[in-house]
Amino acid sequence: MTRKFSGDRLLVATHNKGKLEEIAQLLEPFGVSVVGAAETGLPEPVEDGTTFVENARIKAHAAAQATGLPALSDDSGIEIDALGGAPGVYTADWAETETGRDFVMAMTNTHAKLVESGIAQPWTARFCCTLVLAWPDGHDEVFPGVMEGQVVWPMRGDQGHGYDPIFQPRGYDITFGEMDRWEKNKISHRADAFRKFVAGCFE
Repeated sequence: MTRKFSGDRLLVATHNKGKLEEIAQLLEPFGVSVVGAAETGLPEPVEDGTTFVENARIKAHAAAQATGLPALSDDSGIEIDALGGAPGVYTADWAETETGRDFVMAMTNTHAKLVESGIAQPWTARFCCTLVLAWPDGHDEVFPGVMEGQVVWPMRGDQGHGYDPIFQPRGYDITFGEMDRWEKNKISHRADAFRKFVAGCFE
């Protein structure tokens, strides 16, 4: 049985303003006010897990312990079958440079690795998102979400972020990078995880 959320304030362990707005909008009907990590001055913990669940747990528990509030966090990335599931949990790391994250570089390098693999298209892939809601007493609930699709080349579209311009979701002929943000938010891996989160903890 999933533990229900009973308070009126939820800390979201992210410094991403767009993600914060998305979650606040989702929880508005339940009378929950959302606080971001930046507002509370929370540092970003070291994410040294080897799975999405481990990293999401690290962030959620660190935030709950530091603030005494229930905390929600997510970890997400893209798994590409022809690369043995990489980059997976290391998706953001593949984009790291000395001056910040460069996803154009990351996507270009990913395409080069796919060509080197000798595996023919379609390059099946999925975006994964794991949400963890942690309470200050150490309890947590886990909600995984997935969006199946394939990697395409060249990059298409300037919407979204990360690997969106080379990910074409199953059943669509456009990439996440070409898709309206609100349309993407209805079908994405994060939307899948959020539906489970709301059903488990609020409904």
